[in-house]
Amino acid sequence: MPIDSNFTSVLSKDFEINFTQCLPSGNLKYTELCNLLQLTAATHSEIGGISFSDMQEFDQAWVLSRMRVEISDLPKWKDTVTVKTWINSLENSRSVRALEMYVNGKKMVGCETFWAVFNTKKRRPELLTLTHDHFELFPDVKATEESFSKIEINTEKEEVFSKTVILSDLDIVNHVNNVKYLEWCMDLVDEKIILKQKIKSFEMNFMKELSLRDQVMIHENASDDSIVFSITKEDKNCFALQLNLG
Repeated sequence: MPIDSNFTSVLSKDFEINFTQCLPSGNLKYTELCNLLQLTAATHSEIGGISFSDMQEFDQAWVLSRMRVEISDLPKWKDTVTVKTWINSLENSRSVRALEMYVNGKKMVGCETFWAVFNTKKRRPELLTLTHDHFELFPDVKATEESFSKIEINTEKEEVFSKTVILSDLDIVNHVNNVKYLEWCMDLVDEKIILKQKIKSFEMNFMKELSLRDQVMIHENASDDSIVFSITKEDKNCFALQLNLG
């Protein structure tokens, strides 16, 4: 697909929050928050000519490697949210993308994401084939107060849930979608932490892809100010999530 005539290097996209996206409290679910961020990133890549469809001509796709989300407040049912996105860096096979979410001009969420180019046939990273010089980069305009940090997976972690990957867990790249990992873990969190908005930020680290019928184990290690989940397949770490509480 050619570059859209309305392409700009900074994109803003509006969404109205509907009831299917909300918790019993009326606030936006954390998983749906991430879905809206992902959809905005996808729209920006589409109008910029580096979408999934464009990249599939070369058997390539963008896959998420890391994500940090900082939250001051969660949008509510019927709110119209504006998601703004731009690119901090884009070179070779890697890109850092920033996203922010606003309601009535007030910033609610800041997000930093790290993406890699992935060959969907060879199932491994490679250099981006498509041209991207038309994207202006904003390396110094950050959406979050802190950047990515290493998630420490404690060896004393507790096994809390086992799961088999099913079809509804997969996305168009034919592996478990990044939001599904978050959903699996959030379902194991004390509901009071979620409903009372105790989660002030969270980070996700995607290490190995998971496919249909994979058998996985979810582990948890909790402290007073954070909860760390990790997902393993055959005792190898595939994913880590750190919830920072406040």
